[in-house]
Amino acid sequence: MKICVYGAGAVGGHIAGRLAAADTGAKAEVSLIARGRQLAAIREHGLRVETSDGELVSHPFATDRPGDLEPQDIVIVAVKAPALPDIAEHVASLLHRDSLVLFVMNGIPWWYFHAHGGELDGTRLPRLDPGGALWDYVGPERAVGAVAYTACSVVAPGVIRAAKPRNRLLIGRPDGQPDARLDSLASLLGPSGLEVGVSPRIRDSIWAKLLMNLVGGSLAVLSASPMKDVLDKPAVSEVAKAMAAEGAAIARAFGCDPGDPEAGLGNLAKSGHLQSIAQDLLAGRPMEVDAMFRVPLDLAARMQVPTPNLDLVTDLAIQRARAAGLYHDTSN
Repeated sequence: MKICVYGAGAVGGHIAGRLAAADTGAKAEVSLIARGRQLAAIREHGLRVETSDGELVSHPFATDRPGDLEPQDIVIVAVKAPALPDIAEHVASLLHRDSLVLFVMNGIPWWYFHAHGGELDGTRLPRLDPGGALWDYVGPERAVGAVAYTACSVVAPGVIRAAKPRNRLLIGRPDGQPDARLDSLASLLGPSGLEVGVSPRIRDSIWAKLLMNLVGGSLAVLSASPMKDVLDKPAVSEVAKAMAAEGAAIARAFGCDPGDPEAGLGNLAKSGHLQSIAQDLLAGRPMEVDAMFRVPLDLAARMQVPTPNLDLVTDLAIQRARAAGLYHDTSN
């Protein structure tokens, strides 16, 4: 099986490093699309993933030119949502007729309403896929949802640190159908220490994490702090509970079960990891505002779900992103 990880940041580098370091024998041929200092470091020193169990060192084939690779069986895309439309054609160049593309991302994915059923089936989300590049070049029928629970960061070029002892990846097709290729991917990654679950209801998993991103991401943007230093304030904690409840109501309006938001908030309140969208703000990188904040609230408006607390806090977070020059609304 040929597997390419497109994007060598914290999440992509973590997945690629575990996959390439796993003893898969002849079962997997792993490659990596990277750029800049990250690419140079991986080529010179290999890809290093620091885990609680020790360091994983691997030497996957790395390039910044997708054309260097043959068509892949699975492409794991791990770039931030704002970059996706610009790479759609490059991702398409890596595909053959039966390829799958896993989109490991936060927030609502561009393919969300593919195979959704009901009157919204096939609805496009222009905030996430302006011009339809992803829909047309990659195709939603190839898309696989992927939700990562991996508190990772790039600590040096070519070096990824996984802060948590437990790391999980939940994957599933939008249509909920079983797929032997996803089972094979799970079996390849399992021995590396990355737990992979294949879900027939991947949208439930997307919403479960999104609730925590709506709360933790927006509050982290405003506070520049990990949630353990924010949610210990009673007033903030009460607002966070209201935000999570509103997010759960949006999910349920679309027929999804996001789980118990109180349990998620309990875990979030213990986290010393700065949310990725706040890391992007501090580093001056484009922020995933549309996927994590704007589109979920667009969906709330569509279903007439009241979200006063989410509206207030996310509007402030969005303004912070605008003021930093890291978010521009291109949908209007």
